[in-house]
Amino acid sequence: MEQPQSTDPEPAVRLLPWTSPEGEPCCLLPGTGDGYLSRLADSAEARQLAVGADVLAVTRQVLDDPLSPHAELRYAGLRLAECPGAALRVAESRGMRLTGDGSHRGGA
Repeated sequence: MEQPQSTDPEPAVRLLPWTSPEGEPCCLLPGTGDGYLSRLADSAEARQLAVGADVLAVTRQVLDDPLSPHAELRYAGLRLAECPGAALRVAESRGMRLTGDGSHRGGA
């Protein structure tokens, strides 16, 4: 008996929210999406986005205070500069999974 062909697209390779020690992107091969590494990546993505929201809130407080010391402004700016990279990586990973595009374009 012949097996019916699935019309569902094959799941895309998942871009993970971390890089290798050499700075190269890390990807997870398709699977069920509920394995240990998938759950770890989900948790890391959620943490990265939460940290970004916290940094944004603190930075707004620092910028709203006209007497904020230069060191505080610099630290807030440095931390704020890190956050878009993490958020863009999460967005790229999620977008790849939504479109089924397993290719990685680099970037964040």
